[in-house]
Amino acid sequence: MKAIILAAGYATRLYPLTKNKPKPLLSIGDTTILDYLIEKIEKVQVIDGIYIVTNDKFYPHFIEWKSTYFGSKELVVINDETTTNDNRLGAIADIQYVIKHADIRDDLLVLAGDNLFDFELTDFVDFFDQVKKDCIAVFELEDYEELQQTGVVTVDAENNIQSFEEKPEKPKSNLAVPPCYLYKQETLPLIHDYLLEGNNPDAPGNFIPWLIKHRQVQAYKFDGKSYDIGTLESYEKIKEVYDKEK
Repeated sequence: MKAIILAAGYATRLYPLTKNKPKPLLSIGDTTILDYLIEKIEKVQVIDGIYIVTNDKFYPHFIEWKSTYFGSKELVVINDETTTNDNRLGAIADIQYVIKHADIRDDLLVLAGDNLFDFELTDFVDFFDQVKKDCIAVFELEDYEELQQTGVVTVDAENNIQSFEEKPEKPKSNLAVPPCYLYKQETLPLIHDYLLEGNNPDAPGNFIPWLIKHRQVQAYKFDGKSYDIGTLESYEKIKEVYDKEK
């Protein structure tokens, strides 16, 4: 299995914090968002390669960060060659860029570089191995306004995904979806097909409504929460949460 961390955005909503610093390298307590994710990935023995996809502007920052990585996995920083928010590829196109650039033919974990979550990836991967289907992580979220700002799914009695909406005006359930996905190796060519059809290349969740028309996708329900760091307010909130837990 391989892992991709999406880190090619320009985080304009977090200016001035991210004007000259990539969002995944922002501090959370005595660590960074990226180090938090890497620590969770390191625990998954079956993952033997980590790919961090970024843009040309922030590529040097991640290369510098890589010099501090002494983990057990092969770690590669990939430059998607974009230079501004206006010419960015989009998250799904970045996934395809890495698959092609690194010739990935294994099962694949995809994470956003700006999202923290309570569950262990080891448990998620164990579930994936059991059900032998593409999987997405979900959790119960009771705040209606927060549901309107995230991906929301409905599931059947076997927890197969029935519908997925990104930032719905009227959420159909309380099952929120953080950007955390596990894809079977045979699913990877479908990402190329999705893009070839001219579908939205941006937010990674946009791929799911298309994918469930082609194959079953399983929901992995976890206890706890996920934290999306999209604004200055949300960044300050997660720092407070982290400090309370320490």
